[in-house]
Amino acid sequence: MSLDPTAQQLDEETPLLQENAPAKIPQTPLPWRQFSILLVLQIAEPMTSQVISPFAPQLIRDIGITHGDEALVSFYVGLLYSLFFATEALTIFHWSRLSDYIGRKPVLLTGLFGLSLSMFCFGLSKTFWSLVISRCLNGALNGNIGVMKSMTAEMTDSTNMARAWAFLPLAWSSGSTLGPLIGGELARPADRFPNIFGGSEFLKKYPYFLPCAVPATVSALTWIVVLVYLKETTTPQINISQLLPWKKRKIVIAPSPALESPPVSSSNGDKPVPFRDLFVRPVLIATGSYAGIALVDIAFRTIQPVFYATPISLGGLGLDSPAIGTILAAQGIVSGVIQLLAFAKLHDIMGAKKLWLFAVMCALPMVALFPAMNALARSSGVGQGVALTNCTNCAYGVSFMYITAASPNRASVGATNGLGQVIVSVMRAVGPAAVNTAFSISIERQYLGGNLVYCVMVGTVCMAMGRRLVTRTMWTN
Repeated sequence: MSLDPTAQQLDEETPLLQENAPAKIPQTPLPWRQFSILLVLQIAEPMTSQVISPFAPQLIRDIGITHGDEALVSFYVGLLYSLFFATEALTIFHWSRLSDYIGRKPVLLTGLFGLSLSMFCFGLSKTFWSLVISRCLNGALNGNIGVMKSMTAEMTDSTNMARAWAFLPLAWSSGSTLGPLIGGELARPADRFPNIFGGSEFLKKYPYFLPCAVPATVSALTWIVVLVYLKETTTPQINISQLLPWKKRKIVIAPSPALESPPVSSSNGDKPVPFRDLFVRPVLIATGSYAGIALVDIAFRTIQPVFYATPISLGGLGLDSPAIGTILAAQGIVSGVIQLLAFAKLHDIMGAKKLWLFAVMCALPMVALFPAMNALARSSGVGQGVALTNCTNCAYGVSFMYITAASPNRASVGATNGLGQVIVSVMRAVGPAAVNTAFSISIERQYLGGNLVYCVMVGTVCMAMGRRLVTRTMWTN
């Protein structure tokens, strides 16, 4: 990938993918056969992560770690979320960097294996520490997020990138819809469906195994699809067998053409740049904007199911797991439709920077609805959950495109996405623990009438809005 010599510096108000050319450039068709596999992979990822959302508060109560203290439930739920992202932050850059050398496909296969294994372990967990180990295993083996973004960039160009980023959130929202539905409907199946599962002693002993087994099985089936049908999008720099110590002496001198390293060149565009060369202003600003919106999003996502499950008298809505799952599923559907129908058009109309700021600002009215819903529930005596959705996720698409364009060259796209994902994983590790701790303190000590947590969430939105997107030129094929 090299810089287009005719490309001109873009203004922040200019749509991200607009070319300053006299004639309109025809849009390149998306490679649907391969791109559809990425969409399937995108569905499996959020399904695995979101399936625990409806029953996580009840699971924490059941294992007895809180000893009946309702104020501690949100703290331990936030800790489970944070542990995943903390371990992911320690490993995801190395997975993304590794994909620049051995190819994207081996890393994706490893990540899918980790997702499946960790979810089976999570469903079989009976203690808090076994839950912790399962979540840490999930985060440590999951390098797929950055690699999928790299593959999307390599499958597209400047004419169809916005279209691709409009479809990816739809797939992600589909997984985010199915996950809570599965978690809410299949948790404690022996109690909810006694005629079907009432005779299963296994499901009585492990009441949360079934909702965890479904996405784990989906990840296993996706592993087979990726292995058989997905094609590599980058040229591996080394043969993967060179990384195995016991096979170093068995390497064939003339490797197969598919695994040959590209010719050595003095050009910086032919190979991944050194790690220190990633710390340049465009990359840091793009990843900073991504980290900002990720912090807002994860704070919202982790506090929402806890708020729904908390008793009305303590500041929540007192809903059960099936109701929470249905609400989160409806939210995922609406978010996906908004992304598909509105993102590309809003990008063309508003430009990248204005769309990003507008999307982040949409989080403010959503935060205000939390105390409003509790006040309504207190007056009526009945908690009524609302599927809170907005245009905030549109900011992700803008950030993804900026990070891709900020990459020093095509060979470093994986490392650039990996670096961005490390910073975002740190934010996502800090966010759940911080916001759920604030929620626990709010309802336990009634700071600001129990609304301290919402002030913290408004602060995260304001901090995200302080990020500034940078002008830059586009990479072309």
